[in-house]
Parts: sequence; C-alpha cells; structure tokens
Amino acid sequence: MTAILEARNIHHAYQDGPESLKGVDVSIDQGRKIALVGPNGAGKSTLMLMFNGILRPSRGEIAFKGMPLKYDSRSLREIRGKVGMVFQNPDDQIFAPTVYQDIAFGPSNLGFSKEKIDRYVSYALSYVGLSGYEKRPPHHLSGGEKKRVAIAGVLAMEPEVMILDEPTSNLDPASSEEIMDMLDELNCGRKTIIISTHDVELAYRWADLVLLMENGGLLRSGPPAEIFSDQDLVARARMKPPLIVEIYRELALRGVLNGQSPPENVVGLTDLIETCARGRVKRDRLGRIYLCNAERSPPEEIRALIRRADVDYVGAMGSSAKVMAEREKIRLDFTYGVIDKSILKALVGRSTLLITSGGMVDHALRRVEAYSREAGVRLDVQLMGRTAEHEDGKR
Repeated sequence: MTAILEARNIHHAYQDGPESLKGVDVSIDQGRKIALVGPNGAGKSTLMLMFNGILRPSRGEIAFKGMPLKYDSRSLREIRGKVGMVFQNPDDQIFAPTVYQDIAFGPSNLGFSKEKIDRYVSYALSYVGLSGYEKRPPHHLSGGEKKRVAIAGVLAMEPEVMILDEPTSNLDPASSEEIMDMLDELNCGRKTIIISTHDVELAYRWADLVLLMENGGLLRSGPPAEIFSDQDLVARARMKPPLIVEIYRELALRGVLNGQSPPENVVGLTDLIETCARGRVKRDRLGRIYLCNAERSPPEEIRALIRRADVDYVGAMGSSAKVMAEREKIRLDFTYGVIDKSILKALVGRSTLLITSGGMVDHALRRVEAYSREAGVRLDVQLMGRTAEHEDGKR
C-alpha cells in the first residue's frame, strides 16, 4: 500500500507545558481504517490536529503523499480540503445559521462554483441521511444530527482522508452504531478513515490497524487482536482488554477453547465455541442471505421479496438504505453489525434480507466470502436476480 499520511519524528509542546508528543513516527496507508487508542493525555488528539495542519510540530514533519506540509494560508487551505477533520464536540465546528450554510462553508473556501457547492451539499446531506435539513438551524438538532452535519461539512469538500476525534462521544448506542456504519461505508468508497478513541470495544471491532499511544509516544501499532491480546502492553497503556478478548482468555484458561489467538468478532467466537463443542451442535440446514441494493431496487420489489421469500429478519446498512426503510415503513430487525448478524442467523438456519447501497453490496459479499473461506462453510448469498454461492472447503 501507499502511505498517504506520515508523522516523521514529531515533537510538540503546548505553551508552558510538557511535551505532548515525543518523537512519534507513524505511516498510514491509503484506504485503511485506523484507530488511535490510549487514555486521556496520551497525545491522540494532538497528533490528529497535526495531520491537517491545525497544529504545527515543534520538531519533525508531517507529510501527505510523501510531501511535507507547508503552513502558509494557501497550502493549509489545500491540505484541509484533502484531509478533513471532525471535532469531538460538533458545537465547536458548526457555526452557521442554517445547515446548508454550514456545509457550504468548506466548499466555498475551496473556490467551488455555486452550482458545484449546491450539488456537493445535496450529496453530503443525502449521504448522512439528512436530506431536507438544509434550512434548519443547527442548534435545533439532536446531538447525533449535529454530528452528521459536521461529517457532511467535511464530506462536501471531497477529502481523501477523514479524521474524527471521538466520533461516538455523547451519542446513544444506536446513534453511535449508525455513525460507525457510515464510516465503514465511506471507507468502502476508498476514503482513509482515522479515529481517536479510548473505547477499546469500538477500536477492536472496527479498525484494521490500531495505534496504541501512551504519554505522548507510540507504544505499538498492529492489528487489533495482536495489540489487545498483549496483557502487559494494554496494562502499560492503562487500558482494559475488549470484552471478547477477556471472554476468550477465560474460556481458554478453562480448556474450553484452544484457538491460537482471540477472535476478531462474535462470529469468530461463536465458531470457536462450536468447534470445541462439535458433535453437540446440530446444523440441519443453513439460512440464506438476500442482498438488496436500495438505490437500484424499487421499494415494492423489496416488499415483494419479503412477502414471497423465506425471510426471517430484515437489516439495513448505510444511511440511504436506512432512510429508504424508514420512509417506506419497512420494519428493521438489524441496524448495526448487520453482516455479522446475517452470518450468525444463517448458521442456525434463518434467512436475512440485507438492504444496503453502493459499494457496501460488494463489501458485504467480500465479508461473507471471507467468512466462508475461513470457516469452511457453504453460505448462499442471493442478489436481486442472481445467486452467488460461496463454497470454500467443507466443515
């Protein structure tokens, strides 16, 4: 992969304070999902503010696509159009009297034409599920809606990298899952996504690379399972292991599980337990996963599929799919973790209709295919009009 952002021996100290960053070296590849993890004061937010030039290192340099950042007004305007930042508190970012004006501010600063600004604002609002909110005052919105407006304001500038500081803070569980679902969708659209968080559960299940920070330094980087299964490392960073790692560890100590490393998700944990209980778990048949593109399938076709097919559950993934389901009054059983839940239900003979959009259809197919290959189980995935069977080995 090609590095899109690099921190090269970065040092930084706030006025009259100790160093907040101490020689940090980081290389972030294009198209990755990165979680900066660590306790308060670890340096996560400071590093993120370096990435688009809001803060300038006292020593070292930040590079975008191999080129060191420059800090004149024109260069900073350009980099902030390519590396967008969403702050932890949306009230720190939203200032205009209407939602439209707020989202249009960034594209206007980049010199976009009026026609292009209108088109990008409309696209961004549709993407975050807030079409029709253009004239609303931001201070009348809920916390989750404000967070979406802040994301839309960055999205309207068409950045290659999106950075979000504590993206789920102060949100209820459902809103938090919807925000992370949206970030997955953006990543499937080839955007590099970087978040900072002290929520190890979120980092473990979402990221494909974790940067563990402590006291202004980078302790280690690696896949979530590798980072969080190292008890000494997690303790040094004053963090706790994710619940799934703790459960795995306790079951392994009792001889119930014998896997080489903790599973990445509930699907993996379930498979490990079933493997150890083989002979006691009966599987008469597998359910089917129906995949529907909300942008290409008329609502009446989706309803007809639900009526005529053996559909036990309906799930939606992505903003446009959820908005369509709400508008058409299609009852949803799953609104987050939909792919894994569809796999889990298929393993016990239940079928799920998964409504999604755009590149998320291919993402869902790849996820099911990867599971089929790893678990050696045959799953039947039916797209509207054609069936794709994934068969990679025998159980």
